[in-house]
Amino acid sequence: MLRAVGRLSKSGAKAQRRFLNLQEFQSKEILEKHGCSVQKFVVAANRKEAEEKWMSFGNHEYVVKAQILAGGRGKGKFIDGTKGIGGVYITKEKKEALDAIDEMIGKRLVTKQTTEDGVRVDKVMIAEGVDIKRETYLAVLMDRESNGPVVVASPDGGMDIEAVAEKTPDRIFKTPIDIQMGMTEAQSLKIAKELQFEGKLLGAAATEIKRLYDLFIAVDATQVEINPLVETADGRVFCVDAKMNFDDSASYRQKDIFAYETFEEHDPREVDAHQFNLNYIGMDGNIACLVNGAGLAMATMDLIKLHGGEPANFLDVGGAVTEDAVFNAVRIITSDPRVKCVLINIFGGIVNCATIANGVVNAVNKIGLKVPMVVRLEGTNVDAAKQIMKKSGLKILTANNLDEAAAKAVESLPK
Repeated sequence: MLRAVGRLSKSGAKAQRRFLNLQEFQSKEILEKHGCSVQKFVVAANRKEAEEKWMSFGNHEYVVKAQILAGGRGKGKFIDGTKGIGGVYITKEKKEALDAIDEMIGKRLVTKQTTEDGVRVDKVMIAEGVDIKRETYLAVLMDRESNGPVVVASPDGGMDIEAVAEKTPDRIFKTPIDIQMGMTEAQSLKIAKELQFEGKLLGAAATEIKRLYDLFIAVDATQVEINPLVETADGRVFCVDAKMNFDDSASYRQKDIFAYETFEEHDPREVDAHQFNLNYIGMDGNIACLVNGAGLAMATMDLIKLHGGEPANFLDVGGAVTEDAVFNAVRIITSDPRVKCVLINIFGGIVNCATIANGVVNAVNKIGLKVPMVVRLEGTNVDAAKQIMKKSGLKILTANNLDEAAAKAVESLPK
């Protein structure tokens, strides 16, 4: 899947806001609502519900898909599952489709995008199979280079688009769209031709592409990816599989969409942090980080690695952080049993260093701290912050710059 925003630091953490991710059936519901062509489908949490909702799909195949927030379901395997049934099962027999539901619900599915423990499947989608003649790829996303929306299209769909970009880059086409003007008819026809639709399907594909772009704008998406967008043997165009991402900042005006969000598959610490407007990503190291600003957070983690350590998390407290948020940031990062040191790195511009100091001191006094803490503070109200730290009586290792702080954090680890 193409990524529209964010970049990786050397430590592997992504600098971006957390985005709402939808399961496939939810994306299909949104597509259908906005007039896009999707197969008939139902969603069920058990066999009985599936039988109650079952609709006639005609003489077509049944496609049963496990609904989890991970790709690679078709090649995935269930822990203690039945051989031959993965995250996607296709059959022409209704009974076999129902049996597959029994085999999926309640089991943990392991794919290339999950951990070895897999993800529990609580819902399945049963969709009408379509007789696919040809698969293409289409995505609408926000692109920094284009300074706005861009449509990425390829006639080679139904596969990993990154692999297509690597092996046959000439088969990928990008069309920037003026966000004020919107997609023109000429642009939608151009993209349809690049996807190699012909004859009467050229107009149908162009209409579908325009609807997908209009949906992208209407729902404040950061990405709408259709892989594959198919041409069927009976001359129709369908969005067979969909992936959508939305920026959290759109939640106030996209309440219906954000009501879809569930947290069952999220790291509980990430969910906890989100309540306090903290940007948190758990990692595998043992040096916990509390930093203001995504760029500074990544630089902090990179320097920890440079000195031979491993960061335990990415945590950006943001510019409008409060003492309560700092308290909870310390609580969350120290709840990880792997943490053997805490590194606080603050460069206060918007952030008031005294706010950070008060929050840290309150947290340590209430929670207790059994591991070393290294603190580097610079910027707004730094002298007052240092006095707060000093008067607290806490055993804190101070540093004058980031490199020194990272080195002290690594040196403080148990040998």
